[in-house]
This record gives sequence, C-alpha cells and structure tokens, in this order.
Amino acid sequence: MKNIIIPVLIVSLVLGGCVQKRILDDVNLETGSAYDYVDGKILGTALVPIYLPDQAVKNKSFTASSALSRDLLRDIQRQSSDPLVTGSIKVVLFGEELAEKKGILDLMDSFQRDPSIGAGLYLAVTEGEAKDFIEGNYGERGNAVYLTNLIKHNMETMDVPKTNLQRFLFDFNQLGKTPYLPRLKKIGKNQIQITGISFFRYGHVVYSIPDEKMFFFKLLVDDYSKGTLKVTLGKEMAAIESIRSKFKMKITSRDPLTVNVRIKLNAVLKEYSGTKVTPKETKEVEKKVEEKIESECKNLIKEFKEKNIDPVGFGHFIKSKTRNFNFSKWKTDYPNLKVNVHADVKIMESGVIE
Repeated sequence: MKNIIIPVLIVSLVLGGCVQKRILDDVNLETGSAYDYVDGKILGTALVPIYLPDQAVKNKSFTASSALSRDLLRDIQRQSSDPLVTGSIKVVLFGEELAEKKGILDLMDSFQRDPSIGAGLYLAVTEGEAKDFIEGNYGERGNAVYLTNLIKHNMETMDVPKTNLQRFLFDFNQLGKTPYLPRLKKIGKNQIQITGISFFRYGHVVYSIPDEKMFFFKLLVDDYSKGTLKVTLGKEMAAIESIRSKFKMKITSRDPLTVNVRIKLNAVLKEYSGTKVTPKETKEVEKKVEEKIESECKNLIKEFKEKNIDPVGFGHFIKSKTRNFNFSKWKTDYPNLKVNVHADVKIMESGVIE
C-alpha cells in the first residue's frame, strides 16, 4: 500500500507545482470588454468589478488605444495596479464604427487563441461607441452581469437567436453560413435594449434587421423560439405566444434549385379583442399566423439574397446534401435559389380569455 501512496504523492506535488496560482485579492478580474474604432486606432476598454462588503459592485474600467489589437492588453496592464486576468470575461461589445469599417476578425482571432476565454462568451454590436455601454451603471451586481443576463435571457426565453463566441466562429468558418450578433442600444442613462440583429461578411457588419423581425428570423434558425406575434382578423386583434417551434429544410428540386422550409409552431392565444374565442376563431387565428409567418420569412430570405448573405445557412445545408459541392458555383446559384416557406401553427390553448 505504501508503495502505491508514495508515487502518487510525488506526482501530485510535481503537478501542483506546475499550476500558476493566483490569489483573487491580488489580481484584477476582467469580466467584460468593449472595442471601438477611433481616429484610425482600436480603442479597448476593460471592465473590472470591485467587490466591497455590504455594498453594490462598483465598475472600474481601463482604456487604451493601439493600431494592433494584440497590444491593447499590454497597454491596459500598465494602468492596472494588479495583474489583469481575462479568465472571467463574460461579454464583449463591438462599437458600430469598428464592426462596420475596421471589422472584428483580428479581435476574434485573439479570443479563440486565448485558452482562458470560454467558448460561451457573449458578443454583441452596439449602436454608438461600445465604451459608453461598458462604463454605465446597471444595477448592484455589476455591468458585466447585467449585460450577460440581458443577452442570455433574451436568447433563452425571447426572440434573439442563440449565438456566442463558439457559434460565431463555427458559422464564420463554414462555407454557406453567415454569422450574426445581437445589436444593443442605450435607451436611457442606465438602461440598454436589444434592437435587432447584425450580420457579418468577412468580419464586417453588412446588414442589420430591426427587433420586429427577430421573431421570424429565429423561427428560421433555432429549433426553439419563444416570443409574441399579433395578427388582425377583420375588426378584431389577436396575440399569440409561441411555446415551441421547429424548422426543417428539404431540397425538392435541383433544376431549378428549390428548398422547402417547414416551420411547426405550437402557441398559446394570449389576447383576443372579441367577446369569445370559439374553435372557429381559433382556426382563423392559426391561419392568419401561418400567413404572416410565411410572408415575413419569405421577405427576410429575399432581403438576405439581395445583400448576398446567408444567415439561414442554405449553402451549408445544400452542401451537406450534395456530393462534390462547388462553392464557387453556389455563389452564382444563391441569388436564384427558390425557397418555399410553409408554416404549420397549432394553438394549444386559449387561456382564461375563453
């Protein structure tokens, strides 16, 4: 028994000595960062929470500018009294000017090469300078927690399609798939709102959709979508809330190249302006919702083709179904791709209004 224990202890001591130890009180934990493009240079802002007993979290920021993104951390370290550690970073914001003109590829490359940064890192584009968003004051738990929760819960329970560092890089590296990120806007001194989705080509924002189109876009790219949709039935109004949705694509013709997209949506009727909801009214609401989903999704796909972006991933899907797929030919085929959208909506219940 002793012969077993002694080698194990020796190995443990040797391995333990290889681990770089950091005491939390002796480091600055970066929990968020923002990047802007100002006067031809990248402006980087690191967010560090300051925890005090029986007090709200204070937000401290460090800012530096450089022509090279890899020099930013070095320059920020020179301002920090303790070593700045990136292992706790939760969210990264890109300013509108940077995302549209300079692009974010260099920054994304540095993120994926940093082993301390997690694949689940949340990313977003801001309307205006990202620095202004990071340096706000959004509650007692700190700005990074607020921004992370804002993005996370809207992806999990609302209309924002799921994305993070891993998903963005996966889409970017796929032939026939356009990456995208949520878009943020300040609507008050201490309040931020998600206002849409921005789409990237070669690291640059080339197109964005407003928040009212996010519901339909999410139906095209996520298996689960929870959001609300209003429709008009003559003089009456109805509002449904989706509880589960699935989408499926199928190639129905090679000449001309045609893809059918089928969306199945289970929903709850949340509001109805009429006096009573009968099975007849329920069927009418289902039909109106189906018509609206088909119309809005078709319009979105048309816009994507006109902008030469493919966030739905038709190219990636067709490539997976085509032997010896020719991506160069796909670039010329995509604008002429025929897409049929079919929606199947089922209202599971009408709630207390019945």
